[in-house]
Order: sequence, then structure tokens, then C-alpha cells
Amino acid sequence: MEIKQAEFVLSAPTVGMCPADTKPEYAFIGRSNVGKSSLINMLTNNRRLAKTSSTPGKTLLINHFIINKEWYLVDLPGYGYAKRSKSETDRLDQMIRGYILQRPQLVNVFVLVDVRLDPQPIDLSFIEWLGMSSIPFSIVFTKTDKLTPNKVRQAVEAYKQKLSETWEELPPMFQTSSEKKEGRDSLLDYIGQINLSLKTPTL
Repeated sequence: MEIKQAEFVLSAPTVGMCPADTKPEYAFIGRSNVGKSSLINMLTNNRRLAKTSSTPGKTLLINHFIINKEWYLVDLPGYGYAKRSKSETDRLDQMIRGYILQRPQLVNVFVLVDVRLDPQPIDLSFIEWLGMSSIPFSIVFTKTDKLTPNKVRQAVEAYKQKLSETWEELPPMFQTSSEKKEGRDSLLDYIGQINLSLKTPTL
């Protein structure tokens, strides 16, 4: 799939204020400073679509972008930002979980993970919650250009082993680099396949 058009639609503080539309939605989320905005801009081939910042934790709302007028890319706030107050952290957590649990248009959640780090408890906890909530999700390893290919393979394998401790079946996984535009085609093709399956009537 090729993205020909990507446009910002709105930023919503609650799931109830998200677009009144039935198009499929794909949400992107991860720890603050995981490179989410850079990945979104790389996927859409638009450096200015999602606002990047040297300061983590800037995304505070549910941001909808319409892609090819066919589906929505949803930029969710990052989690795990230490400098937020507890009340702000609780508000964002409630907003994120409300969207994920209550939005029927949500097709898949892409959980972004920094490939350079060992499996982080906060990521594993969020992934576990998605599974317990029966939410389809995939794992996207970011910043693969920061490691050698061999180190990337080792890191991904370590993550698989960690997840295998509690998961019988592992979710789809993607390796990406926003700097080198690696993983773009595989991610977009995956979304394209899901969109196609949604249009195909079941027998």
C-alpha cells in the first residue's frame, strides 16, 4: 500500500469527541521518547504531519489523521513520562484506555518499543493489558539504525523469549528505522491486508 494523502483531522480529549466516522482506525502508542512521531511521519512520507520534539511527552490528546480518505492513523499519548503529575498521568491513562476499549472502529494497536532497551516492565504491562482486553495489537521495534543488524536480531529474539513466558502465540512484530525508512513497506502492507479483509464479505 502506498500513502498518497495524509491529513490531520482533529485532536480529541475524550473518545466521545473522536470523528463520527466508521472507517477503520490504527492506533500508535509507546513510551515517551520511543520515536512515535518520527515513525508516523516516515510512514506518511510527511515530516510535518506529527509534531516531533526533543522533549518527550508532548502528545496529550487523541490525534486523528485520515489516510487516503480510507482509514485513520491515530496518534495516542505516550506513557511512562516521569515528569508528569499523578493527576495528569491518571487523566491520560483514562483517556488512552477509554479510547482503546470503547472505540469500535479501532482495528489494531501498534505498540512501539525501543529496540535498544531490554524489555521494560511498563511496556510488558501494557501489552498484557491489551491481551487481557482482547485488543488486536502488534509490536513495532523502533530505532533499529542505532544497533548493528546482529544486535537487532538478538534484541528482538530476547523480546520474543520474554513474551513467550506468558504468551502462547506471539503478536506480529515489525522492525523499523525512521532515519533509514526501514520497515515502512511491511507495516503499510500489513495495514493494507487488514483493510482488504475488512472489505471482503465473510461466508
